[in-house]
Amino acid sequence: MKIVVIGGTGRVGSKIVRNLGELGHEVVAASPSTGVDTLTGEGLAEAVAGASVVIDVSNSPSFEDAAALKFFETSTRNLLAAEQTAGVGHHVATSVVGTSRLPENGYFRAKIAQEKLVEESPIPFSIVHATQYFEFVRSIADDATVSGTVRMPPVLFQPVASDDVASVVGTVATGSPLNGRIEVGGPERVQLDEFFRDALAAWGDPREVVMDPHAHYFGCEVGERDLVPDKGAVIGETKFHDWQSRTENAR
Repeated sequence: MKIVVIGGTGRVGSKIVRNLGELGHEVVAASPSTGVDTLTGEGLAEAVAGASVVIDVSNSPSFEDAAALKFFETSTRNLLAAEQTAGVGHHVATSVVGTSRLPENGYFRAKIAQEKLVEESPIPFSIVHATQYFEFVRSIADDATVSGTVRMPPVLFQPVASDDVASVVGTVATGSPLNGRIEVGGPERVQLDEFFRDALAAWGDPREVVMDPHAHYFGCEVGERDLVPDKGAVIGETKFHDWQSRTENAR
């Protein structure tokens, strides 16, 4: 079948395109670089024409509150309208585990708004919530650094390989619409400060990691289980240390 991947040239999107292509599907990698812009609507109708499934893994180019909200609301409305006209039978969107638990975070509020639009659309849908990708670990540490020290709250963390997320999204997309959500997390659950202490040490990063009950995660307070999936989540196979070793060896 024809499957359109919005954000299909990005980190996860390109892997989804590759995986589904290898299974024999007609896959369209849609992004501004391929002439499809969900914000302006340019090329959108042509891209989704004849599609059975549309997968949206696009992301806001800005994490600033208002900009992120404008991106997700505008692009999702344009995309769903084009899908409805084209008769698309399944809309798949990706989001973040913990989004509904952390509404004080502006980016998460934007993702909540996106999900609401998807739910209210007449198009059958599936939403895949994933924990943080391994690729974001360095940026998380940087955001948590204060005066050269990485300060982390004592909460649980269960990051996942983007390859594993791409695999799950592909499986969901080629199945029946869930009309609901599914969660994806990595195989290891550990306290946030412990994870980053080990990760930075393996990279030879000299920054000290300190457990701080008052530390924020991207500007907001988080509870012990806010960043991890609930029981019944799909668990990826890739362990962080194995991914870290492969990544370093590939450089």
